[in-house]
Amino acid sequence: MRKIVLAAAAAGAALTLAACSETADKAGETADAMAADTEANVEAMAEGAEEAGAAVEGAAEEAAVEAEAAVEGETEAEAAAE
Repeated sequence: MRKIVLAAAAAGAALTLAACSETADKAGETADAMAADTEANVEAMAEGAEEAGAAVEGAAEEAAVEAEAAVEGETEAEAAAE
C-alpha cells in the first residue's frame, strides 16, 4: 500500500516538474520575442528621428534663405545661390 502511495506521489512530483519546465521554456520564448520587438521598435524610432531631423534641417535652410532674401531685397533664388 505504501509503495502505491509513494509511486503516486513521485508521479505527481514528476508531472509538476514537467509542467514547470514547459512554463520556463515558454517564458524564455516570450522574453526573446519581447526583446526582438523592443529592438525593432528602437530601430523604427531611430529612423523616424533621422527623418524628422532631415525635415527640420530642410525647413531651417528654407527659412534662412527666405529671411536673407527679405533682408537684402533679393529673390529667394538669388539668396540661395549665395
